[in-house]
Amino acid sequence: MGLAALSAFRGDVILAQSAAEAGIVSVMSGASLIPMETVANAAPRTWFQAYLPVDSARVDRYLARVEEAGFRVLVLTVDMPVAASPENMRRGGFSAPLEWSPTLIADGMTHPRWLLGTLLRTLAAQGMPCFENSFAEPRCSPEGNDQVFPRIPLVSRKTRLRFAARDALTWRDVHHVRSRWSGPLVVKGILGPQDAVLAREGGADAIVLSNHGGRRLDSAVSALRQLETVVDALDGFPVLIDGGFRRGTDVLKALCLGARMVLVGRPFNYALATAGACGVRHAIDLLATEVDRDLALLGVGSCTGLTRERIVRRFTCGSGGMTS
Repeated sequence: MGLAALSAFRGDVILAQSAAEAGIVSVMSGASLIPMETVANAAPRTWFQAYLPVDSARVDRYLARVEEAGFRVLVLTVDMPVAASPENMRRGGFSAPLEWSPTLIADGMTHPRWLLGTLLRTLAAQGMPCFENSFAEPRCSPEGNDQVFPRIPLVSRKTRLRFAARDALTWRDVHHVRSRWSGPLVVKGILGPQDAVLAREGGADAIVLSNHGGRRLDSAVSALRQLETVVDALDGFPVLIDGGFRRGTDVLKALCLGARMVLVGRPFNYALATAGACGVRHAIDLLATEVDRDLALLGVGSCTGLTRERIVRRFTCGSGGMTS
């Protein structure tokens, strides 16, 4: 989840450490306000999710920074070549970076616990938070010239975060990343079997089926609906999935259909905002307990016993006959 440090003080660190304590994977977002080095030091097994730098000439330096920080698994997001329509963000008064406005100020004033415990505490500890992981060099270029790589502040009227100006991204860029990155490479944002095969051919070690939380392309199919088709097309290649998983039974359905791992975002972010580290640990325990209990109720000893035969299709009658 991006901007986790807006949900709680040092939110990215809390999420990563809580996951490490529970023995599960945490993926740090490139759209974060805590330096990647800080999170990697606090929880060394964390994965890093990256958006390629807008200028492809800086890709190598960006990858070098991620590796030097200590991350060993790179999750490369490929489903944000351009910015999505920001209508819902405008309605909520949200932008990245944030802009001072009466709505923003009113929201802060009417949420004193967040204002004191998160925003003011952050300001006191480090000053204005910034998007720390947008560039390979957060401050200056290594050549020593006048070219500056700004630490983009959280609140600004003059700058815009350019995570989505990647309309020239091609599979050649994925091949290039594979040639420069020595650890496991996971390609995230795949929704169809053809792209899944191309990702595998491009050197990916796994893919994440994802429609980016359903907030990028209107009418995009859900990842779960595509899961069987993609798993069959890849024939044993690791397929991970995210998008809307809330209960233990949700997780088990995806595992039955062939997913190797299910990624969960918003529930843990909500728990983080509600009760910090205690909330995240409680949310992990709730979901883990549900998975264990649901396996027992299914009569299955472990997740390896989940197969497609456990799934019952729902049939409906339409004008064209029976459909599943």
